[in-house]
Amino acid sequence: MTDAKTASSFEEGLKGASEKVAEFHEEKSQLKRLQHWLHQTPSAVPMIVLMVALLVFGVLAENFFKAGTLSVILQQIAIVGILGCAQTIVILTAGIDLSVGAIAVFSSVLMGQATFRYGVPAEIAIVIGLILGTAMGAVNGLLIAKMKLPPFIATLGTWQILLAANFIFSANETIRSSDIAATAPALQFWGGSIQPGGIKILYAVFLMIALVAIMSYVLRSTAWGRHVYATGDDPQAAELAGVPTGKVLIQVYALAGFFCAVAGWVMIGRFGSVSPTASTGQLGNIQSITAVVIGGISLFGGRGSIVGMFFGALIVGVFEMGLRLVGTDPQWTFFLIGVLIIFAVAVDQWIRKVAS
Repeated sequence: MTDAKTASSFEEGLKGASEKVAEFHEEKSQLKRLQHWLHQTPSAVPMIVLMVALLVFGVLAENFFKAGTLSVILQQIAIVGILGCAQTIVILTAGIDLSVGAIAVFSSVLMGQATFRYGVPAEIAIVIGLILGTAMGAVNGLLIAKMKLPPFIATLGTWQILLAANFIFSANETIRSSDIAATAPALQFWGGSIQPGGIKILYAVFLMIALVAIMSYVLRSTAWGRHVYATGDDPQAAELAGVPTGKVLIQVYALAGFFCAVAGWVMIGRFGSVSPTASTGQLGNIQSITAVVIGGISLFGGRGSIVGMFFGALIVGVFEMGLRLVGTDPQWTFFLIGVLIIFAVAVDQWIRKVAS
């Protein structure tokens, strides 16, 4: 009887009390809102930097906004943009590929030597080069996924091996542009162009834009793309969720190898000749990583956009062309790009605090 009275009086005492569950409200400052927006839109920072650079050089150099100038910038970044596609998907998995330039050069040499040394039709030689480039990338993936080697070490090793194999196989022989044009014009296909209004636009530029658009859709809207992001963000959690992270890594590095082989084919069209000593073998790695980092893609994996990489490549191209038109020392290009790299990584670290 006493318990019933206690219960009744307790319920009466609660009458009129608020039924809301405790709520916690965090007042977000404008800086916090900006931080969240940048976290959700990783390509925003490089896009803003690109717009500012265009405006600055447009004011400083009167010829900068001519259609011919902008066309040249796109031509100059065609190879870097394609290598950037390869580097992007690798870095999204929290890896890195130091062999992209070597795969590109070796693939171009394989295409050229298959045609001129072994008499293989150019079209078949191109297919062989693309397949072997994909295989080189797959080897990187196997070393990382199956042998558990750190991506930096594995690809540093394959970079050296592939560069050496490139020189040994080619015997340091350069195939001249005139010989290719006369015997195997298919090798130079991506060096062709259209000229609307007298403005030269290489086929390679359209290829680069198409690859960026396709990979943007694949990474954003397919299950495989989500698996790539999940593998880079938290591989242990991804495995628990059923993502075959090892298989994804092999596929990513194989696809990266394919893109590098495509870049090798584009190199033949862009430069005309097939040269085992092409600078892309040594510089392609740094150039592609630069485009990716400036493009707002996190080196820690799991965050970024391939469109951002495209903006990053454009930023480098704009700086190189703009400073040349202004007439400054070329070393300022390296100086400013170095500053941009540090700035991009610092912004990435600041944005990552949102997720922590």
